[in-house]
Amino acid sequence: MIKELRTFIGTSVTICGWVSVRRNQGKLVFFDFRDASGTVQGVVLPASPAMEAAKTIRTEYVVAVTGEVVKRGEKNVQQGKENGDLELRVENIVILNSSETPPFDVTADTSGISEEARLEYRYIDLRSERMQKNIRMRSEFVRRVREFLFSKSFAEIETPLLTESTPEGSRDFVVPSRLHPGSFYALPQSPQQYKQLLMVGGFERYFQIARAVRDEDLRADRGFEHSQVDIEMSFVEQSDVMDIIEEMMIETCEGMGFKIKEKPFPRFTYAEAMAKFGSDKFDLRSDEDKANGVLAYAWVYKFPFFEKTDEGKWTFTHNPFSKAADEHSELLLQKKDIAEILTLQYDLVCNGYETGGGSIREHRPEYLKKVYEVMGFNDEEIEERIGHMLRAFTFGAPPHGGIALGVERILMTLTGEQYLREVQAFPMTRRGQTAVMKAPKPLTSEQLRELGLSVAKKTKE
Repeated sequence: MIKELRTFIGTSVTICGWVSVRRNQGKLVFFDFRDASGTVQGVVLPASPAMEAAKTIRTEYVVAVTGEVVKRGEKNVQQGKENGDLELRVENIVILNSSETPPFDVTADTSGISEEARLEYRYIDLRSERMQKNIRMRSEFVRRVREFLFSKSFAEIETPLLTESTPEGSRDFVVPSRLHPGSFYALPQSPQQYKQLLMVGGFERYFQIARAVRDEDLRADRGFEHSQVDIEMSFVEQSDVMDIIEEMMIETCEGMGFKIKEKPFPRFTYAEAMAKFGSDKFDLRSDEDKANGVLAYAWVYKFPFFEKTDEGKWTFTHNPFSKAADEHSELLLQKKDIAEILTLQYDLVCNGYETGGGSIREHRPEYLKKVYEVMGFNDEEIEERIGHMLRAFTFGAPPHGGIALGVERILMTLTGEQYLREVQAFPMTRRGQTAVMKAPKPLTSEQLRELGLSVAKKTKE
């Protein structure tokens, strides 16, 4: 690896990677060679047997280069540049693969390139220094989170990707069933019900890096797909969950070299946040903090449980499985003063973004059933939607609560990026189309027949 070259000064090595820069100066040909670990300059001297190959090589060729690692003279040191005091005296070059002229220069910041070009050629865009840094930072964040949670006796458990549609949430992406014609699976908007059932199953501390899929309107910080650090714990109160997540974020972010503005994280009730900031997604940083990449975390809690829909019905503000505040449990049971009921819901905000949200869950079936009654569901509809959860909670369900932290949102705060696509390897376009590949697209007539489906043209509203 190029980053290890310093340990081989005075010896001949072979490195494999890409040609970032080629400079033909007549008798000498200079290259910048790049691999996943870094960059180094190479020079082909006039008498080198590599000169013939050097004349044909262009940028983004993939090569295996053999040469002696040497220290540069003081006058030739490139100050502030990685390996600026080293050089590879090239003895041999093997072309592993050639490259057509790339659609844009990956040695520069590609953020100014059109979204269409960057996503069509995402595999090239990913070679750029900024994208390499962002995606590798994402990997490091997830690794550190995993290590922290394992150290706290959490078990990593995967939950299904094919599940049941939940009409009361966001729009689902649905998958037709071949074995059950006319019926559909849904891709998970979150592992919410499964992770609660794991608590009923006695695992007590669960997590996974979960993929979540929601057919929501796209915007800068929201896409169809996202990843979340999904966590659930048994026998906890609200402060227990908030404390361990706070410890995890401090250890993880400071371990990555970031500065956190205030510890412990300040805590605001929803009413306090709205009165003070006019929003529950506020930014506590000063201009100096912003310039220095400081992270300003805070908690928001004591949210209203319900809000009115445009049709005048009640719906949940965050999660129907949340528990009402203890002092409001009787109001929920009696379905009185609905607007006054607060829930044990908490959000983690950072630098103006909601980066996570969770709650203490309702583990008593009679209270969960009341939540759905408040929202206007009758007994038959409640049984259809959450009958399995109500039954599970009759078999010794422990008190439990958890949180889901958005990986992309957190990475946006760490990198300073303004768009979710800058911290995902293969994001969707703004029109909801896949990068590189061509989805969504129609199925073949044979596929439709096998699934028992027909497609009708949608009429304009």
